[in-house]
Amino acid sequence: MSGHVAVLGAGSWGTAFAKILADAGREVTILARREQVVEAIRSHRRNPDYLPELRLPDRVTATADAAKAISGAELVVLSVPSQTLRGNLAEWAGHLAPDATLVSLMKGIELGTTRRMSEVIVETARVTPDRVVVVSGPNLAPEIAVEQPAATVVAGTDARRTELVQQSIRTPYFRPYTNDDVIGCELGGAVKNVIALSYGIATAMGFGDNTRAMLMTRGLAETARLGVALGADPITFAGLAGMGDLVASCSSPLARNRTFGEHLGRGETLEQAQAATRQTAEGVKSCLAIRDLARAHGVEMPITEQIERICHEGMDPRLAVDTLMSRTAKPESYE
Repeated sequence: MSGHVAVLGAGSWGTAFAKILADAGREVTILARREQVVEAIRSHRRNPDYLPELRLPDRVTATADAAKAISGAELVVLSVPSQTLRGNLAEWAGHLAPDATLVSLMKGIELGTTRRMSEVIVETARVTPDRVVVVSGPNLAPEIAVEQPAATVVAGTDARRTELVQQSIRTPYFRPYTNDDVIGCELGGAVKNVIALSYGIATAMGFGDNTRAMLMTRGLAETARLGVALGADPITFAGLAGMGDLVASCSSPLARNRTFGEHLGRGETLEQAQAATRQTAEGVKSCLAIRDLARAHGVEMPITEQIERICHEGMDPRLAVDTLMSRTAKPESYE
């Protein structure tokens, strides 16, 4: 395949995704902010900050110069914390090739605007929505880095671009499927972070499989309710970007939102949990934006509401459990 790929962001998923692209035959440039990371990738084929045991393929290089990374790239992959996307992309957008496809790996909802990541990309880069492709699914970077079999969803409104991305990341260990439901795939990826926080809290509180199964299934129900209200296909939430991502993020100790939730469930403050994990737990900030989005569309999301109160209002998790369990009984429904 012709045309090089820029991966903007040198975190765990950006680094693993660069390996996938290279293994699929692409020439890849990672944009990293720190010169030490750039030099380590160039000289030793390793990212010392994330996945340090992973030896990157020779097709991967790195730079701290945005113009060098982005100029002429056919695919520009965005892999930064969701709440920093708008500011970062404002700096980078001027280097984009006129017909570059922008690929979003981010799973969050922007605070203040309640925009999905693809909407932030369209606004900030001033591109049409058909130029944005979303990648979402149960993609735990450490497992993919050692080539354990995994699958993902490539979602976009332009079939040519989604198929281009699909072919650019297909390897013997990584299987991408295409979908045209961008809204559903993005919401599945964003809300599962919040539900994973609740799962981690419940685990640390000593609750067993019944409780955790309840949180996953009812969490999926509120995700689907919001998705349908925004125009998503409810079937999307039964797939990789919905249930698949939710199961991985809740059940795996590798998942940062679940791990962050465990710290909260042990009675730690938000600041203590942040200091202990030292990684971005997207659900902590996104729960505010998701709550606001749900309220704006009249959608009930009780688990999300309680996680917001635990994270940002200091509610005791035990009180949050009591509140959830004492709600008015209703028929089981996704509506």
